[in-house]
Amino acid sequence: MSHTPARPTSRSAHQIHPTINRLRESIGQVFIGNQAAIDRIICCLLARGHMLLEDVPGVGKTILAATLARSVGCSLSRIQLTPDMLPADMLGVSVLDRQRGEFVFKPGPIFAHIVIADEINRTTPRTQTALLEAMGEGRVSIDGQTRLLEPPFMVIATQNPYDFAGTYPLPENQLDRFLMRMRLGYPSNTDEQLILKTRPATTAFESIEPVLSRDEICSLQDQTDRVEIDSAILEYIVSFAAATRSDDRLHLGLSPRGSLALAQAARATAFFHGRTFVVPEDVLDTISAVCTHRVIPRATAEGIELTSTEQVLTSIVQTLQSPV
Repeated sequence: MSHTPARPTSRSAHQIHPTINRLRESIGQVFIGNQAAIDRIICCLLARGHMLLEDVPGVGKTILAATLARSVGCSLSRIQLTPDMLPADMLGVSVLDRQRGEFVFKPGPIFAHIVIADEINRTTPRTQTALLEAMGEGRVSIDGQTRLLEPPFMVIATQNPYDFAGTYPLPENQLDRFLMRMRLGYPSNTDEQLILKTRPATTAFESIEPVLSRDEICSLQDQTDRVEIDSAILEYIVSFAAATRSDDRLHLGLSPRGSLALAQAARATAFFHGRTFVVPEDVLDTISAVCTHRVIPRATAEGIELTSTEQVLTSIVQTLQSPV
């Protein structure tokens, strides 16, 4: 099985937004080696998106998610998905209060700022689908009543490859709710030796304190929304989406929601690097993470290697004229 690590950034650390850099350094105390993955998950948070981490067990998916959550002053819940889990186990349920003689809603773990959904593809499609409204609209409908989820709200889901025993493929509409999908890959020999020596998950993790408050996160997200995108770059995104829809190698191209996701991820990437405007590199840097899970090659719609899909998207990019 091949692994496609997050694309490394070519920009130097001193250009990164100083407030964001505090968060970056905090996560780096525990998650060692793959700085590009740290940068990517922070950009996902800035863009108000959800992240899907897919890889083999033991490469740090859960510790990356947990360290991000611990580094921000937000509420956290972790859900271990299992085949027998029901939607109510995530969303909550109304129970009878005998003293008051009425039903009282007991919120489930979805009611948190950052939700870690561990091994999401080990639960049934019915339970997976229960996350759709929460991830897409920031609210849940239970017992005929709509309950809003307090911002910031981010789902960080982990999953094992589809060829592992006991997994259920995520449906296309569920995948579409994730702004980004990323594989971590294995650490380098040097980084792995450092991990063995320091054991950061059992030593440094417990000492992690929040470096950003909930209000600061919301403010950063608002500032990300105000990052400007020139009309030429918007035209480039639309042209790229149109090219995926007409490419013979793809059964399903990028949807308008995918175009929106690509534009928002580009805004977050620009803001991450301390700019108030998007440059073409911001779009190119995010195409792989944002688009590989939103298109379906004609060969197979299930279990295809991300590298194969990425190669198709890369070849499409090469046919387009980049905006100046």
